[in-house]
Amino acid sequence: MTNTAPTAPHTTDAQDRNIETMRRIYAEIFGDGRLELIDELFDPNLINHTAPEPHRHGTAPIKALVAMLRSAFPDGRTDFEDFVASGDVVVGRNWYAGTHLGEFMGNAPTGRGFRFRQMHWMRFSPEGRVVEHWGLRDDVTHLQQLGILS
Repeated sequence: MTNTAPTAPHTTDAQDRNIETMRRIYAEIFGDGRLELIDELFDPNLINHTAPEPHRHGTAPIKALVAMLRSAFPDGRTDFEDFVASGDVVVGRNWYAGTHLGEFMGNAPTGRGFRFRQMHWMRFSPEGRVVEHWGLRDDVTHLQQLGILS
C-alpha cells in the first residue's frame, strides 16, 4: 500500500496526527486486516454517514466491513493522492485497487482486477479518534470492472 501522499501545508500537530491516523486506517486496518486497531483508532460511538442506517453506528459494522472486503479482495490496497485538513476534519482522495478473489455481495470471485476512485472525510475527537466518516466511491466502475454490472 502506498501512503506517500503529501499532507496539506500549514497543518497543526493535531491535524498531522489525524492525517497519520487516516493513513494507518487504510494501510493497517483495511490493507493488512488488523481489526484490533479499530478500537484504538475509532471512537466507540462512531457515526459512519455513508453506511445504511442499520450499519451506521459504532465500530462493529467497521469490523464486519473490513472482514468482508479482506475476504473478497485480500490484496486490496488504498493509494492516497492527497489529504486536506481543516479543523478536526481530514479529507483524503485515493484509489482503491485489488483482485476479486472471494465472494462479494453474493457474487462468486471473478479473478478480475479493479481500480477506482474514492474520497473519505473523517472528523476526529480531540484525542485523535475517528468520530464521524463520510465517503464517496465510484461503485459503478468497481462493479463494471468485476463484471458484475455491464
